[in-house]
Amino acid sequence: MGQLDGRVAIVTGSGRGIGQAIALRLARDGASVVVNDIDEAPARETIALIESLGARAVACNGDVTAPDFGTRVVDTAVNAFGGCHVVVNNAGYTWDSVIQKMSDEQWYAIIDVHLTAPFRILRAFSDHLRPAVDAERREGRRIVRKIVNVSSTSGTNGNAGQVNYSAGKAGIMGMTRTLAKEWGRYDVTVNAVAFGYIQTRLTKPLAEGEGGSIDIQGRTVKIGVQAGRLSAMNQMIPLGRGGLPEEAAGSVYLFCSPDSDYVSGQTLVVNGGA
Repeated sequence: MGQLDGRVAIVTGSGRGIGQAIALRLARDGASVVVNDIDEAPARETIALIESLGARAVACNGDVTAPDFGTRVVDTAVNAFGGCHVVVNNAGYTWDSVIQKMSDEQWYAIIDVHLTAPFRILRAFSDHLRPAVDAERREGRRIVRKIVNVSSTSGTNGNAGQVNYSAGKAGIMGMTRTLAKEWGRYDVTVNAVAFGYIQTRLTKPLAEGEGGSIDIQGRTVKIGVQAGRLSAMNQMIPLGRGGLPEEAAGSVYLFCSPDSDYVSGQTLVVNGGA
């Protein structure tokens, strides 16, 4: 038996990269997973991988910043699997500029995906949480639910050229600490994981032509990192490399598992020792 047998998890941005690795890690330990991506094809791929493990999955695709997405994704979990026990707010991207060149559109796009979207998802989750906990307690059952918000070392330390992203990722840590205080009485732990350099499509080197773009609400945003900056980042990491998505997923899994039932309101920095 897996530690997450009978649990239902929502993982946003789980069609690729860290999110996909998280979804697979949870499914491998028994969770049923609501998969999300802004594009359908990556979500289908993740669902197929989960089903190959003998676990269950369903998609709730689309832009997490849509006003109705929070309600829709929680309803998907409840309707498909009968409840919701784990929420991992992972979806996101970067759109960098120094502040004097940053438009309002850049600012709000990144704040919306990294801060407003998790707020709406967790607000919708709270509407399910309270009646579910009341029913469980009447039956003499105690279930510890888990919230994991993905942050960044840009939020803990700041990072030049990322005032929007840094603000959003700092904000999600504040949300984490606050909800840990609000929801402790419902047996919900709320934690964050702040990643440093993890090897995903968002951090592929632009100079080698590996960087790409994503289309968000009719806009095309270039993604990737300058090769020189990646080299400098590696030199600053005592382990000498960026982390793998599977390694990132392991730290998130800790906060989703019963091993962390008495850990709440914390931010775990995962950066190879930098």
